[in-house]
Amino acid sequence: MMRNKMKLELTWIGKENRPKLEPRILIEDPEKSYHAEHRISGDDIFDNRLIFGDNLLALKALEQEFTGKIKCVFIDPPYNTGSAFEHYDDGVEHSLWLSLMQDRLRLLRRLLCADGSIWITIDDNEAHYLKVLCDEVFGRQHFVANCIWQKVYSERMDAGGFSTSHDHVLVYRKSDTFSVNRLAKEQNARQFNFFDANVGKNYRRRSLRKEGSESRRQDRPSMWYAINAPDGTDIWPVKPDGTEGRWRWKADAVPKRADLLEFVKRDGGWEIYVKQYLDTSATRPPATIWLQDDVGHNHEAKLEAKALNSQSPFGTPKPERLLFRILMLATIPGDWVLDSFAGSGTTGAVAHKMGRRWIMAELEDTCHTHITPRLRKVIKGEDLGGITKAVKWKGGGGFRYYHLGPSLIINDEWDNPVINPEFNSSMLAEAMCKLEGFEYAPSDDVYWIHGRSTETDFIYVTTQFMSKNMLTRISDEVGPNRSLLICCSAFRCDPSRFPNLTIKKIPKAVMKKCEWGHDDYSLEIKNLPQASPMVAEDLEDQTKQPRRKFGKGKYESEKQLELFNGEGES
Repeated sequence: MMRNKMKLELTWIGKENRPKLEPRILIEDPEKSYHAEHRISGDDIFDNRLIFGDNLLALKALEQEFTGKIKCVFIDPPYNTGSAFEHYDDGVEHSLWLSLMQDRLRLLRRLLCADGSIWITIDDNEAHYLKVLCDEVFGRQHFVANCIWQKVYSERMDAGGFSTSHDHVLVYRKSDTFSVNRLAKEQNARQFNFFDANVGKNYRRRSLRKEGSESRRQDRPSMWYAINAPDGTDIWPVKPDGTEGRWRWKADAVPKRADLLEFVKRDGGWEIYVKQYLDTSATRPPATIWLQDDVGHNHEAKLEAKALNSQSPFGTPKPERLLFRILMLATIPGDWVLDSFAGSGTTGAVAHKMGRRWIMAELEDTCHTHITPRLRKVIKGEDLGGITKAVKWKGGGGFRYYHLGPSLIINDEWDNPVINPEFNSSMLAEAMCKLEGFEYAPSDDVYWIHGRSTETDFIYVTTQFMSKNMLTRISDEVGPNRSLLICCSAFRCDPSRFPNLTIKKIPKAVMKKCEWGHDDYSLEIKNLPQASPMVAEDLEDQTKQPRRKFGKGKYESEKQLELFNGEGES
């Protein structure tokens, strides 16, 4: 019997209103970039990136170069708890939070490579809504795990109800080619107190006689047999209390694995032991319960933050050991790691010490007050906390600091759209390459090559007026086997005369591509999407219901009606 498959989706005010993001260029500030004075090892990584600016625009700026290249995304977004933190406002309306998370998750998915994964820390306030949203964005079949992190080591005595001890770590994969790495299997080396000189390994003894459940002869009759001792006597699996037991192995396995057996004479009789060697390469699958003893807790994270910045420690850090666990499971050295909610820079610091390449984006001043100083200490080998000793970090490597370029199109004094005068020729060429889907790769030899999309398809960007003679000359140089997109301020001729050229005017050609001049897509009430007319009746009904607290002193139903009527913030 065929059953209709029902797809469950979250709905909320403004979900359908997706921003048309401008793919900004990234501008490096060499004075804020930092690199070690010399190489510490041959594995030092210098091409890490720290981006200052709105994280949604930063992700869009990375899209062209890094689509399909990021192995692991870790984000620690604002939990939307309604609490006020010193370094960011962690309390926005539920619909806004979902909209802004949706926009970021869709871009992050695009950046992930086929075998990549995303790890998101969140608490109970939004965890279950976020789970359904991630099912939508990544596909429910690509849900990997919900790991429970024990973030505190003791209960809060002042808790009104339950004392919350955990956060969630939601894990999704880009596709089914992702596989989680295994963890090292912990073995107590002190238990392996015997040494086998023949193989050069320590081992421990385990009786060949079965112990515990199903250890009697009648449980497994075929396991009751005699083994010949070194002195020629027969050894039977008799228990210390005299009852008949059984061996762990079948009889035919004994001669095949005889090198693992050890015969020990004790109290006039023989004991047979199996040698279990210490295996430093043994692994185990990761569990979904992460105890604070293994991955750290909030207090540990705050101590780490205070050691890095005692005057103004970051208010909501994550412990380095938590990031260490995530990157151990999701990456190998050399992989790209991305964090678009950088906060105090824990992800970059841990990734750097572990030999991963990293990208972080942060809009708040913590980019300069916390992240940059922290990374400098890591690179100089002066950060002695966190996982430094565990990974034997000595310093090295570096990062490049970027800020988002300005909007390409602005309005002049008569409210006409024009190219931003802040753009020089190279900035304009790079911006147009992004807008038109070309790789920015200016040629040193050919003036009309600013970028390429294939080996034979190029782009040329200029603010000049292109005359018929100029276009004729360029067309001849391009030749019949190549094509060229020309973006110019104006031209005067019939472009169909040049079959190898496509000519577009700027800014007219790009006016409808993006939202120009929008610099802030952050988690703020002012960015709440406008309500659609379809929900007007529902909003009116809400005014008759008890009102729920909304952000800073507003109420949800009032705010939604203001927005719908055009009276609120846009």
